[in-house]
Amino acid sequence: MSKLNWPQFDKTLRDKGLKIFTPLELTRIFDVSYNTIRKFLFRYSKKNFITKLKNGLYILTNEKPSDFLIANKLYSPSYISLETALSYYHIIPESVYSITSLSTKATREFSALNIQFSYQKIKKSAFTGYLPIRVKENIILIAEPEKALVDYLYFVSLGKKKKNERMNLSKISKKKVLKYEKLFVYQPLDRLVKEIL
Repeated sequence: MSKLNWPQFDKTLRDKGLKIFTPLELTRIFDVSYNTIRKFLFRYSKKNFITKLKNGLYILTNEKPSDFLIANKLYSPSYISLETALSYYHIIPESVYSITSLSTKATREFSALNIQFSYQKIKKSAFTGYLPIRVKENIILIAEPEKALVDYLYFVSLGKKKKNERMNLSKISKKKVLKYEKLFVYQPLDRLVKEIL
């Protein structure tokens, strides 16, 4: 395809259900050069048809995906956990305004679409216990309730977070909590989990 035009671009992305995209993906889909895509993205970002989330990551402005999907894509590999997952599962009563995830990469923060996305580093052996679930027609990766709890308590035991005293653990499987807690091999966490359970 020699000429890239907006109606065709918009329709193709919608047909493919591609909510978040990179320039490299677009060069493959439309069979055009990286330079052509770069200019196209720049032109339509200025017209506000396309929104840049960060360098190399874009969405259609009027097709905003779920915040959880954005969190998964902004920094990967990552999965949603900590306060965001605990709030999602109603384990803590508070609403959470920034979206917290875990990654095997360095701790980072991003601001996109007026939302704070924060990522805490976790060791590879503990980077598990998350599920793909459907949110607003998107598949997103989020910790199981028990793993979100253990992840959170791990950062509490490190002194990086303050323990929430209003947690509702009525639907939590103690067996699963103990299984996930073993992944960290960290005695202060071990003590904290025993105290809470």
